[in-house]
Amino acid sequence: MAIEQVQDYLKRWNRDKDIIEMAASTATVTDAAAALAVSPARIAKSISLKLGEKAIIIVTAGDMKLDNRKYKDRFGMKAKMLSPEEALEITGHAVGGVCPFGLPEGVDVFLDLSMQRFDTVFPACGSGNSAIELTLDELHEYSQNLGWVDVCKPINAECVSTEQSVDLRSNGVLNQTPE
Repeated sequence: MAIEQVQDYLKRWNRDKDIIEMAASTATVTDAAAALAVSPARIAKSISLKLGEKAIIIVTAGDMKLDNRKYKDRFGMKAKMLSPEEALEITGHAVGGVCPFGLPEGVDVFLDLSMQRFDTVFPACGSGNSAIELTLDELHEYSQNLGWVDVCKPINAECVSTEQSVDLRSNGVLNQTPE
């Protein structure tokens, strides 16, 4: 299983025991936020994409989605998601558990700037019911990423009410449809 691979991978930093495994699903941003009792924005979602003949992972805040224009400007081509089958085959992680840890050689990771507003975030750990709380410095180190990028935009930013914004600031759970 992929979670065991991630545990083995995180042992080098003595963080394998810090993986949180839950009975509830964490496969979507909404599920993960509810299970962890944090704002959906603090869920570090991993988006698996094709970049020419290779695959990349963009890790972004849970309240963000890819901005096609920014992505094309940064990577020189249109964003194309991996299918669930490709994600499992290429990354070793099933959709819902895709994470930036323990990836096969040749799968590059990039971190989106949207996460920099948080002290800690919660990426998945290889399964649809796991996560780990990491500082941004830890995420940067453990993911062995190629750098910070600005390729995302808020999900339905114009639809977030003042009440919902207050709820997010207090780490409440905002009911939203996962991307």
